[in-house]
Amino acid sequence: MGFIRDLLTASVLGANIYSDIFFIAFKLPNLFRRIFAEGAFTQSFIPAFTRSHHKAVFSVHIFVVFIFVIMLMTLIVNLFPQAAAKIIALGFDADTVKLAAPYVAINFFYLPLIFAVTFLSTFLQYKHHFATTAFATGLLNIALIIALLLSRDQSDAVIVTYLSYGVVIGGILQLLIHIIAIYKVGLSPLLVGGVRFYQKKVQQIKKESSTFSKQFFPAIWGNSTAQFSAFLDTWLASFLSTGIISYLYYANRVFQLPLALFAIATSIALFPRIARYIKNDNEEKALRFMTKAFWFLAFLLMLSAIGGFILSKEITWLLFERGAFSAEDTANTALILQMYMIGLLPFGINKLLILWLYAQNRQMQAAKIATLSLVGNIVFSLLLITPLGGAGLALASTISGFIAFFATVHAFGKERFLAIINAKYSLLWLFSAIVFTVILLFTKELIHGYL
Repeated sequence: MGFIRDLLTASVLGANIYSDIFFIAFKLPNLFRRIFAEGAFTQSFIPAFTRSHHKAVFSVHIFVVFIFVIMLMTLIVNLFPQAAAKIIALGFDADTVKLAAPYVAINFFYLPLIFAVTFLSTFLQYKHHFATTAFATGLLNIALIIALLLSRDQSDAVIVTYLSYGVVIGGILQLLIHIIAIYKVGLSPLLVGGVRFYQKKVQQIKKESSTFSKQFFPAIWGNSTAQFSAFLDTWLASFLSTGIISYLYYANRVFQLPLALFAIATSIALFPRIARYIKNDNEEKALRFMTKAFWFLAFLLMLSAIGGFILSKEITWLLFERGAFSAEDTANTALILQMYMIGLLPFGINKLLILWLYAQNRQMQAAKIATLSLVGNIVFSLLLITPLGGAGLALASTISGFIAFFATVHAFGKERFLAIINAKYSLLWLFSAIVFTVILLFTKELIHGYL
């Protein structure tokens, strides 16, 4: 559904100032969506929730604190939308910032909605119920697809307005389906009880809440390197020519597909089990599951990375080149996609290995790794933006992924990592990579011969 949405967006809006404005307006709430929904909140909350002696009250307290802060942020953004737009896209001139400001304000209402969704989805994950959260993402895409279809013959400004309200409507739909799932799974009494006894027992969970807060903020930083890197790409791209922000978005969307389908989905499903094994001092069993997941991801991400790199132009052409999206837009997006695809394997494997640190409550160490990676991204972005433009920003993001991967392997433990790297599977992995590359190069020649 996300690809259908992006296909329509490229066809209807293309890569111009209005597409740049929408991607900027959606960037900050989408950043928080990825941070919350893709692990940072869950990987801090589930261990704390498991250890809590007053689970219901603890859960409600965490929700109240977070939703208050998020609603306050949303209010500030809506009171000062131009300042928020300028912060997100520092390179925009005054007229473009003024044009983007109302869309930034509308899109930001998605943030409290997606936090509520993430909060409820964490309980579902704890009960090993993943289907609702997986399906809910499609509701956002459906809302945006409908917005595009309804507005496709309108002006670019009207299209972006429809898309912005589509984001908010999608968030409402996601929240409603999670509320229904919580009721169906039988978790509603837990939350109702937390509200009922909140005043009586809130003092008893002070220590637990404090421990969670100390772990959560490093977890945000440690689990969100890719998201902050993508945000940095957009921020710096606002200084480049019109369309670069859109090229980065479209290329990153293709890059995110295998990352989300394989790495993020695997880590979300695996984490509750790994956390329980670590808590019960059953490291051997936890490592066994990590090994299975590692080779599952290694094969799939390797094939995706090779395919995405070799067929970058063909993939971009197939998905986006129609309507307002030109052949020149395809060439520019394909080059950026290649730079992103080089980093798919380290980014994906890092998502898996970092689970070990969170399961052991080593969030601060994960945060240090993320800081090192982000510093590397900033340095290489500044070095590569002038000679390579948007492709340089994507390459810098990839380099930061390699930095995070090697640092995480060190923190995970070289002996554990070497235990996972079985020689038999390594040779099979290498052989598969070579065969797949040859097949793709042959396929690419056939496609060009046909065209």
